[in-house]
Amino acid sequence: MTALPTIDRTPRYYLSALAIGLLAGLMSGMFGVGGGTVIVPLLLTLLVFDQRRAAGTSLAAIVPTAAVGVISYAVVDAVAWIPAVILAVGAVVGAQIGTWLLARLSQNVIRWGFIAFLVVVIVMLFIVVPSRDAELPLTWGTGAGLAALGVFTGIMAGLLGVGGGVIVVPALMFLFGTSDLVAKGTSLLMMIPTAISGTIGNLRRHNVDLVAAAVIGVAACTTTALGAWLATLVDPFTANVLFAVYLTFIAIQLGVKAVRAHRSR
Repeated sequence: MTALPTIDRTPRYYLSALAIGLLAGLMSGMFGVGGGTVIVPLLLTLLVFDQRRAAGTSLAAIVPTAAVGVISYAVVDAVAWIPAVILAVGAVVGAQIGTWLLARLSQNVIRWGFIAFLVVVIVMLFIVVPSRDAELPLTWGTGAGLAALGVFTGIMAGLLGVGGGVIVVPALMFLFGTSDLVAKGTSLLMMIPTAISGTIGNLRRHNVDLVAAAVIGVAACTTTALGAWLATLVDPFTANVLFAVYLTFIAIQLGVKAVRAHRSR
């Protein structure tokens, strides 16, 4: 396989990677997401990466970012460990299904369908406000539900490259009645094995800029704990509003891609 073009590592390159990491870490800690929805578009615009290298670099940077996030949420006892493992196993299976479906389904139809899903979630964030005391009890029923959620999350990741937190965090709050903090901490833990697995595959395909991933990852680690701390300070409704703003940003990203793809036909 032919290696991707060499990247000119200028001071601008390092400063851009540093800024991307700081922002991605803050978003990851606050919302329980991997940060890929921030990292990928910024790599495409600021460092002019191609889509594959941006996605691969983002996934590698997410590993240390999510790890610091998990530790930050674990300190306040806001991580459901076994449910996270169930979600991760389901996501790995779902990702294989998603990549298989990728060549068989219309990307634009999938994008618009997911945008509709995000709109529903955004509306629900203003209606359903989880209690900070709510936990995630593990039963056979919730275990099966978590496995199904993991599979769905993996499928969407395989189809669109959307990180798990965007789906898992609201699903844990609305479908399982989990507190927003536990949903975020559990989501971050679920991402780690998936990100490691994906990064190994991307390294084999030369789709990772290790220098950029290292700079972004280290920078993100410095703000992830700050983001998690800020999440504990705001009340659940305010946290929902902020998350709704973040999801709106993602929906706009997907909408722009869908419109561009339609026009390029």
